[in-house]
Amino acid sequence: MGACTRGPGEDLERYVGRLEGALGTAAPEAGDAGRPLPPRVGAVQLALPGDSIDALDFLALRGCALQVTVGKRNSSLGRLAAPSQRLLLELEFLRLAPACSERLRGEGRDELAATLDRAAASKRAQLPGRIFNATLGSDEFRDFWRAPATLAAYPAETSSEPVSALAAIDALAARWLAGDYRADNQAFELLLSAVARGDGGALLAALALQREALARANAMLARRSAEGPLCRGGLVPAEVDVLRTVVRKFFVGGVQPWSAAVERRRQQLLPPLEALEGRLVEALPPPYLQWRRQRDEVLAAAGAPRRHVEAILELLADCPGGPGVSPGPAPA
Repeated sequence: MGACTRGPGEDLERYVGRLEGALGTAAPEAGDAGRPLPPRVGAVQLALPGDSIDALDFLALRGCALQVTVGKRNSSLGRLAAPSQRLLLELEFLRLAPACSERLRGEGRDELAATLDRAAASKRAQLPGRIFNATLGSDEFRDFWRAPATLAAYPAETSSEPVSALAAIDALAARWLAGDYRADNQAFELLLSAVARGDGGALLAALALQREALARANAMLARRSAEGPLCRGGLVPAEVDVLRTVVRKFFVGGVQPWSAAVERRRQQLLPPLEALEGRLVEALPPPYLQWRRQRDEVLAAAGAPRRHVEAILELLADCPGGPGVSPGPAPA
C-alpha cells in the first residue's frame, strides 16, 4: 500500500469527523468494533465413539482390501490422526466395507460380516460429525476467521481461491453424505489449506468497523434531526450545502465504494460456507452455534450503509435540491 493511500478505518473516521463539523454536533466516542472471535478448536470438536473393529478383527480380515485401512486406523498414528485424516480413513472404510462384508459371507464368516456391517452403519451415522470436525470445526476454518493485524486495502487484494475451496468442500460433503465415499486425500488437504488462507476474519473486521463508525454518524444525524427541520419555508441554509458537500465527497466518494466492495466480497464468501453449515446443521455443537449467532450479527452490518443513507435522506427531506445520495440496493 502506498504512503498516500488511506485504509478504510481512516476514511470512515475522516467522514465522521467532517460530518461532525457539518452538523455542528459532537460525535459519540469511538467504541470497540466488537467482532467475535471464533471458538477454540478443542471447544467445538465432536467426541465420536469408536466401533467394534479391533486389532483381532484386523487379523481376521485377510483377503480384504479393508484390512489395510483397519490397520492404519488402529495404529498409533491412526489414533492420533488429525480430524481431516481421520475423516479420510473413515471414508475409505465405508468405501471398502461392502465388498469385504460380501467376501466374508461367501467364506461362511457371517458373524464377522455382521460386526463389520454394524461398524459401517455406525460410521455412516457419524459421518456428519466427522465432516464437521474436519471442516467447520478445524484449525483451518478457525484460521479463515482469524482477523488480520490491519485491513490495509481490503477487499481490493482478495483471491477467488478460498471461495472456490469452500464451494468444493461443500460439494464433497454433499457427495459423501449421499453415499459416494470416494476421496482424493491430497486434494482435500489442499482445499483446507486454501480455506485457511481465506479472508473471513478480514470481512468480519471490515463489517464491524463499518457498523461502529456509521452508528456514530447516525447518532449525530438523529441528534440534529431532533432539533427540528434543517430547511424551513423553502429556505436552504448554508449548513445544508456544507452537509451535502461532506456526504458527496467523503461518503459517496470514499466510504460508499469501499462498502460496496465489502458487500460484494460478503456475497462471494458466504453462500458456500452457509451451504456447508446447512448441510451439517444437525451436527453443529452448541459452542459453534453460539459463535455463528455472534458472527451473523456482525455480517448483518452489511446493511449499515443503506441505513445511514436513509438517515441522511430523512434529515434532508424538507430541503429542495435533493440530498445528493441514494440508498442503493439492499444487501442480499
